[in-house]
Amino acid sequence: MSREETFRIIEVEKAIAVIRLREKEKLLAVVEALVAGGIRCVEITMTVPGAIEAIAELDGCVENNVVLGAGTVLDAATASRAIEAGARFIVSPVFMREVVQKCIEQNTVVIPGCFTPTEIHAAWKSGADAVKVFPAGLLGASFLRNIHGPLPGVKLVPTGGVTVENAAAWIEAGATAVAVGTDLVDRNAVERADYRIITERAFRLVSSLKDQASGK
Repeated sequence: MSREETFRIIEVEKAIAVIRLREKEKLLAVVEALVAGGIRCVEITMTVPGAIEAIAELDGCVENNVVLGAGTVLDAATASRAIEAGARFIVSPVFMREVVQKCIEQNTVVIPGCFTPTEIHAAWKSGADAVKVFPAGLLGASFLRNIHGPLPGVKLVPTGGVTVENAAAWIEAGATAVAVGTDLVDRNAVERADYRIITERAFRLVSSLKDQASGK
């Protein structure tokens, strides 16, 4: 799958599930629960123990229509290893030009994190496919509208403070997609192995975005 094809899926699906776990062994069950709820784009953060190896293992056993990505990527070497393991998109909490360049070289979607208009503009001009607005909760959805005034072409993906309940509002404000973490992948549910809760939350998230797109 090409970089363009991968990003098109993110644009269409509009939701990225962000997974941060203490135990790698529960990762497959969490991913399966998310997929059962309608999620197609899944970001495995580098804070998960053995994250690179986990991505490689997942790449071989999840459904073909699931797009795996790597998050919390802070350098080009980690980006390269994640891509080799099967990550189709790379996300970072910060803007590192070397990470963007590495992803472009390897035909992989890259979404660096930014907080200010200056950072957003610099990341976009460097060739990023979209810019992660982080932590979005401190800024509010109106921030996206304000950014799109002078920078109408920039594709923004808010995360950090985005929830199942408010995700549609971010899309309405101009987000290309949203990334949802702890509100979607409930830590207590994971600890209890009650994956049904994660599936239900994923279904609610996907349904709310579909309703928003259809104007309901």
